[in-house]
Amino acid sequence: MATRVAQRRERIYVDGEWLETESVISVSDLADGGSFAQVAATDPATAHAALEAAHEIKPELRETTVVERARWCETIAEGLREREEELAEVIVREAGKPISSARGEVEQAATRFDRAAEEARTVVSSGEYREGSTEGHEGWQAIVKHEPIGAVLCITPYNYPLATTALQVAPALAAGNSVLLKPASKTPISAAILADVIADVDGIPNGAFNFVPGEASEIGDLLSGDDRINAIAMTGSSGAGKHVARESGMVNLHMELGGNAPAIVFDDADLTDVAGNCAKGSFKYAGQRCSAISRVLAHEDVHDDLVNLIDGQMDAWQAGDLFDENTALGPLISEDQADWVEELVEDAVEKGAEIVRGGERRAPEGVPDELGSQFFEPTLLANVPQDARIVDEEQFGPIAAITTFEDEAEALELANGSDLALDAAVFTNDYKRAMQMAERIDAGAVRINGAPSHGLGDIPFGGNKDSGIGREGLDASIHAMMRKKSIVL
Repeated sequence: MATRVAQRRERIYVDGEWLETESVISVSDLADGGSFAQVAATDPATAHAALEAAHEIKPELRETTVVERARWCETIAEGLREREEELAEVIVREAGKPISSARGEVEQAATRFDRAAEEARTVVSSGEYREGSTEGHEGWQAIVKHEPIGAVLCITPYNYPLATTALQVAPALAAGNSVLLKPASKTPISAAILADVIADVDGIPNGAFNFVPGEASEIGDLLSGDDRINAIAMTGSSGAGKHVARESGMVNLHMELGGNAPAIVFDDADLTDVAGNCAKGSFKYAGQRCSAISRVLAHEDVHDDLVNLIDGQMDAWQAGDLFDENTALGPLISEDQADWVEELVEDAVEKGAEIVRGGERRAPEGVPDELGSQFFEPTLLANVPQDARIVDEEQFGPIAAITTFEDEAEALELANGSDLALDAAVFTNDYKRAMQMAERIDAGAVRINGAPSHGLGDIPFGGNKDSGIGREGLDASIHAMMRKKSIVL
C-alpha cells in the first residue's frame, strides 16, 4: 500500500490566475477512506469570469499556427509523463482504480496529447480547392479552410478522469479553441494536475485554458447555457446529457453518453475466447465503463457452456489493495452506485435469474469500514429473463448477465431493444453473419469477436439513440471542434 498522501488543496485556474473561493469540494479517498484532497468550488461570479476570459481570447487564438498549438500539446504530454507517479496515485484514490490501470491511464492521456498534435497538423494542411460546377457559376473558384470553432466547454466523467479529459481538451486546444474544463466533482484532482501542467506551458495565452471545478447544481446550467460557448464536449450519463442539451442553445454538441453494450454469442463462436472477452468486458474497472459488456446474449444451445467458462474466468477478477499490482478491481465510485447495481441484480433474481457467483456487497480484507458498502462482488447471472431491467438499463457495475436467444431475429430484437446504443459485440466464426449483424445492430460501434474498445481514439466512436451526439476520437473530435470557411476567389 502506498504511503498516505498529505491532504491536497487545489485551486481554480481562470485567465492565467490561480483562484480560491469560500466553498470547497472534498474528494473521497477510495483507497484508505476519508478525504485526501479538497478543491476550490467555482462560484457563479468566477464561472462568468472564466466564460469572459475564454471568449475574449478567441481572436488571438485564431491567429496562432498549428505548429505552435502542436508544440503546446507535445509539451503537455511531456509534463504528464513527468508526473506519472503522482497522477497514478491520485487516480487510484479519487476513482478507486487499481494502480496498474491508473498508470496506464496516465500514459493514455499523454499519448492523446501527442496524437492530437499530429492530427491537427493533418487537418489544417488538408483544406479544399473547389470550382463552380453549376450553370451560371462557371469559373468560380473557392478555398475551403478550417478554423477554430471558438470556446469549448469540456464536461468530463469520473471513470476515466484523466484519459477522457485528455480526449476532450487535447483536440480542443490543438484546433485553436479556448477551453473551459468542468471535471466530475468526485474526481477533480487529476484534472487539477493537468491544469497545473498546462499553466506551465510557454506560449499558451491567458484565457485559453480555464479550470472550473464545481458542483453541477451551482454552475452547470450557467456554463452550458451561456452564449459565449460555441461547443460542448461531454462524457456522462444520458440523463445528464439530455439536460445539458436542453440548456445549451445553438452550440455544437459532442456527447458520448450512457451504454448498455450487448455481446451476441452464436453457437459457432469460440466459447473459450468469448468467455475471456466477456469477463474482461464486464468486470474491468468494476464495470464502470460506458463500453462495458452489460449483457451477454447467448444462443440457447451454448448458454450453459458459456456460463461455465465465464465462471472459470472469475477468480482472476477479485478486489484487493488498490496499490497492489495484482489487484483487478476496486470499489464502486459511491454507495449510491452500489445501491443501483444491487437493485438491478435483485430485480433480475426476482424475475428468475440464477446467481452463479457473487451477487452481494462484500469488501476484501483490510478495507476501511466506511468503504465496505461500495464493494460489489463480481457477479455472474445465468438464464436472465428478457424482461429483467438489467437487459435494457445501464448498470455500471461488475455484472455479467447472460440471457438467451433462439435465432438472429430474436438476437437483433434484444440488442436493439434498449434506448442506449453505444457499443455492441458479435461473436461468430461466420464472416457473412458477422457483417450482416454488425450492419443491422443499432450502435455507434460494433466489435467482431472481441469486447468493445475505444482505444486511444484512432477510430471514431459514439452513440446512437440516447447514447450521444456525434463521434469522438482525435481526428473526429478535431473536425467537430473546427468549422469550415469558404473563401470564394
